[in-house]
Amino acid sequence: MSNRLFLLDGMALVYRAHFAFIQRPIINSQGMNTSALFGFTNTLLDILENQKPSHLGVAFDTSAPTERHRIFSEYKAQREEMPEDLRKAIPHVKRIIEAFQIPVLELDGYEADDIIGTLVKRAEPEGFESYMVTPDKDFCQLVSDKSYLYKPGRKGGEVEIQGLSEVLEKWQVERPEQVIDILGLWGDSVDNIPGIPGIGEKTAKKLVGQFGSVEGLIEHAEELKGKQKEKVIEFADQGKLSKVLATIDIKVPIETSFEELKISQRNDEALKDLCVEFEFNAIGKKLFGSDFRSGRSGGDGTASTASGAESAEPPKTIKEVEHDYTLIDSLEGCMELAKTLAKLKSFCFDIESTGLDTKSARVIGLAFSWEAHKASYVTFPGELEKDRAFLEILRPVLESPAIEKVGHNLKYDISVLDWHGVEVKGPLFDTMLAHSLIDPDQRHGMDFLSELFLNYTPISISSLIGEKKSEQISMAFVPIEELCEYAAEDADVTWQLKEKLVPLLKETEQEKIFYDVEIPLVPVLVAMEKEGIRVDVEVLKEISETLAKQMREEESTIYELAGEQFNLNSPKQLGVILFEKLALVDKPKKTKTGQYTTNEQTLQSLAAEHKIVQSILDFRAATKLKSTYADSLPEQVFRKTGRVHTTYNQLLTATGRLQSQDPNLQNIPIRTEMGREIRRAFVARDEEHLILAADYSQIELRIIASISGDDAMKEAFESGHDIHTATAARVYGLGMDEVLPEMRRHAKMVNFGIAYGISAFGLSQRLRIPRREAAELIESYFNQYPGIKNYMTDVVEQAKAKGYVETLSGRRRYLRDINSKNGTVRSGAERNAINSPIQGTAADMIKLAMTRVQRGLEEGGFKTKMLLQVHDELVFDMPKEEEEIVRPMIEREMVQALPLDVPIVVECGVGTSWLEAH
Repeated sequence: MSNRLFLLDGMALVYRAHFAFIQRPIINSQGMNTSALFGFTNTLLDILENQKPSHLGVAFDTSAPTERHRIFSEYKAQREEMPEDLRKAIPHVKRIIEAFQIPVLELDGYEADDIIGTLVKRAEPEGFESYMVTPDKDFCQLVSDKSYLYKPGRKGGEVEIQGLSEVLEKWQVERPEQVIDILGLWGDSVDNIPGIPGIGEKTAKKLVGQFGSVEGLIEHAEELKGKQKEKVIEFADQGKLSKVLATIDIKVPIETSFEELKISQRNDEALKDLCVEFEFNAIGKKLFGSDFRSGRSGGDGTASTASGAESAEPPKTIKEVEHDYTLIDSLEGCMELAKTLAKLKSFCFDIESTGLDTKSARVIGLAFSWEAHKASYVTFPGELEKDRAFLEILRPVLESPAIEKVGHNLKYDISVLDWHGVEVKGPLFDTMLAHSLIDPDQRHGMDFLSELFLNYTPISISSLIGEKKSEQISMAFVPIEELCEYAAEDADVTWQLKEKLVPLLKETEQEKIFYDVEIPLVPVLVAMEKEGIRVDVEVLKEISETLAKQMREEESTIYELAGEQFNLNSPKQLGVILFEKLALVDKPKKTKTGQYTTNEQTLQSLAAEHKIVQSILDFRAATKLKSTYADSLPEQVFRKTGRVHTTYNQLLTATGRLQSQDPNLQNIPIRTEMGREIRRAFVARDEEHLILAADYSQIELRIIASISGDDAMKEAFESGHDIHTATAARVYGLGMDEVLPEMRRHAKMVNFGIAYGISAFGLSQRLRIPRREAAELIESYFNQYPGIKNYMTDVVEQAKAKGYVETLSGRRRYLRDINSKNGTVRSGAERNAINSPIQGTAADMIKLAMTRVQRGLEEGGFKTKMLLQVHDELVFDMPKEEEEIVRPMIEREMVQALPLDVPIVVECGVGTSWLEAH
């Protein structure tokens, strides 16, 4: 086997791993952010398993200054403070590396790049095939016929390996060393290498291709023209310095030998301890087999492991805990169980079914528990009539309003039973919802919570139905004895979790949100999901044809403006047209893979630069509408009801907003005419019914006025003025009747953007106005509404002191980065501190309204059905004769759901379609 040397750029890979999970960081039960450890370890494992290196080392920078700092004091000076979570993770990353018996390579005065470069160049004459594992483009200068750049895939993507031919082609050079010249001219904002002003990547490649090097360019500067000539002459020394800064040192006095870099036997005992300490179940199973269990805690939701994990106690399993699980397979046994359940004040239940789709899932059994380590599982025969007989026996206890029902993800179980004609009633307790309020940023799966609070690992479903999705079997085919233990254990564990979570709800002051907002909403959502909404397939077909025509027209326009045809769906080809052929900007942004950035945000910022950009945006919008809604919605109509049934999730958003999925009906765009047209396909049940849409008017602005207590904004709402016109009048110092439409548009953008941390730059891009004008607009806004500015300052200070913010109802959002020394990370947390109480209060308000409205419909005996919740709007199917009574009731209940210090306005509309009603 040939010698294969892999040298990992430790700091770059750790940074990359940390920020890959920045939106949903991996937090263990001790509250530690393990994203960097998890991502780095997976990269290391992938290399060890799939690349089979013979030699391997991981290089890190040290805090000591380097020669680059000595010759240029500003080198890397603008880099922000490392995020605290990442700083804490690095020592543990090194512990993991050492447990693999892999050398950690460090040397004061030298960067990891230099260490890797030196070892790679030493390895070439020794016959090694070397791989520099890093996302850093600078390493391209070291590539040769024996040394390669190895870029790990992002988020499970393919690995990219660049050899000599790839580097020469990518950088348009004759020799890899010329990459240094390109970097010297181009500069590097990340490392604060200045380069020569006015020279970007494309120009740098062209100039190096023409003159060979930085020195060659400077020597022939007189051959250049205009500003470029002036800049090269003026900044010649800076260009030479930048080349030195960009050059990787290949003569580092590091004493590590290739013998020391040989792959050796890993320290399994140390690795097991680390997997337990950091709760890396998946990595542990990959390393040590499917029986590995890391555990989560000491059994009360607090950490059981010290930093060294010496005291870690692996979680127990069903084989190690005494339990009494009973299988019931007869009607007589089911009757006895029903009698026992009827005498209880509370019990936990969990259904076993044939699938996750509540509409079509068949119930194959129910498990019940009301005492720790005891449970009963009722298995159904599998024949329709016999199954119904079992359900009828259990119906009275499930529908009893006096008995509390406990479950994990209760909405699923209740929904499946509802489709089977059983309406679960009584007080509810959902352990998943409870934990989502107690610790919103953590995972809420039952297995995780079981290990966290009970130090117990439940039977995994994959052990019953198979690991690979393509080979999985239905639960109906699992041997009954195994299914009994699995189902009974689920009910038993959930019952035990409830006992742990009840006091924590009180401790975190989340009882009100749980019992008044989230739990009452569960049966409301079950009813809405089952009701669904009628969709006119013919209307969708008509819209699809219109969109296809629009796409063809936009495509033709784009090709005409571009002067050639290309693949519109290829970001690479589109980037070449926009930024090379049309040269819309001097220094276009690029993705991590080196392609030009052509996402919507980028295109929106360029819309005023060239007509082609708006045509591309319109083409994309039409394409998305056609594929996501016009073409796919007809396929999602449930055959038995002829309606579309979306599913609502209460847990997925940090602010508490509901999320619609399968299909997502909340993302139908309404700012464009064609987007609004999609709503025309959502129609009333029949000719005797109407669609009623009830929408909170400008609710988030009203909440801002109420929370901030700003007198001017409160007065505008109390006077019934149009808030955007009133804002424009104040900001521009005009009378209400003097406000022009453009002024109102600007004021509207500021009103909605200000509480979400919009900057002068962001506002200038959205309004397509100069940044200075945007800054003046924001300053004027705060002068007119000082209460809002004070709120923003105060809520951030409170968040820094408490570590969380709250809605008016008391829902908490924890902000672990609010005191971070890293400005980017901290400012993100500050924006969340400002907007979470606003968005969260709006979410709480509409949830409370849904419960109140549903109760009003049921108590009034009305036939009107609530169908959808979309942002601040509720949609109903209403018999025409009920409009006079139901409409004012809905408005009243929505207004009274969560009172504010300003008037709450609900706008109602009716029509044969959602579009007409809105």
